[in-house]
Amino acid sequence: MSANKSFSTETSERYSRALFEVAKETNELEKVEIDMKKFQSLYDASTDIKNFIKDPTLSINQQNNVINFLSEKLEFTKNFKNFFLLLIKKRRIFFVKKISEAFLRLCLKKRGEIKASLISSKELSQSELDQIGKDFSKTMGSTLKFDYKVDKELIGGLQLQLGSFMIDTSIKNKLKKYEQKLLEQ
Repeated sequence: MSANKSFSTETSERYSRALFEVAKETNELEKVEIDMKKFQSLYDASTDIKNFIKDPTLSINQQNNVINFLSEKLEFTKNFKNFFLLLIKKRRIFFVKKISEAFLRLCLKKRGEIKASLISSKELSQSELDQIGKDFSKTMGSTLKFDYKVDKELIGGLQLQLGSFMIDTSIKNKLKKYEQKLLEQ
C-alpha cells in the first residue's frame, strides 16, 4: 500500500478496478457504468440509502435483501448486483461511495475523457460550456467533462480545476491578490 493513500482509498480503488475488469470482460461496461450512475444518484439523493450503507448493525441478510430489492427495481445488471453482494459479504459496503467515484473515473479514462470542475460567476449557456470544453480539450489532448456550478461570489470570471491544476480568472481572486499586495507594503 502506498504511503500517500489511506486504507479506504486503496481498497476502494482495488474494488473499482475489479468491477471495471469484470464489466469489460463481459462486454457490459456501459451498462455497469449506467447502473453505477443510477446508484450514485440514489445515494446522493437519499439519506435512507446513506444510513443503510453506513449502518454496521445491519445483518448481511438484511443488507442482501435491500440490494436485491434495489437491483430489481432499478434493473441492475447481474454483475453489478453481484458486486454489491460481494461488498456486503466482505463487509466493504461502506466504501461504496469511494468505489463508485473511482469506477467512474476509470470509465472516463478508458474513453479518453478527463473530469474537471468549472465554476463561473454567471450561468453559462450550453454552447458556451461546449466552446470552453473544446478549447481546453485541444490544449489537453483529451475530452474534458465538466462538473459545472455557478458561484455569484466570484463577482466575474471562471475557476477551472483539473486535478491539482487550477486556473482562476475570477475577480474575487484578483481582489484578494491586490489586498495581499497592499498588506505586504
